[in-house]
Amino acid sequence: MSVIYVLLTISIIVAILFFAAFILSVKNGQYEDSYTPSVRMLFEDELVVKTTPKKDSKNKSN
Repeated sequence: MSVIYVLLTISIIVAILFFAAFILSVKNGQYEDSYTPSVRMLFEDELVVKTTPKKDSKNKSN
């Protein structure tokens, strides 16, 4: 039964540490970028380079 108390205490300490890290990251401006997500979908296709298959010169019709 004492193992449950130890695990409960450790899990609460870890949860408090993660919550404190989240609060610090919000205060430092980690999540303040509101412009990039709104335009990311507009510029996503520019990163993809499309290649076209090369045609043989023998199959060329004039």
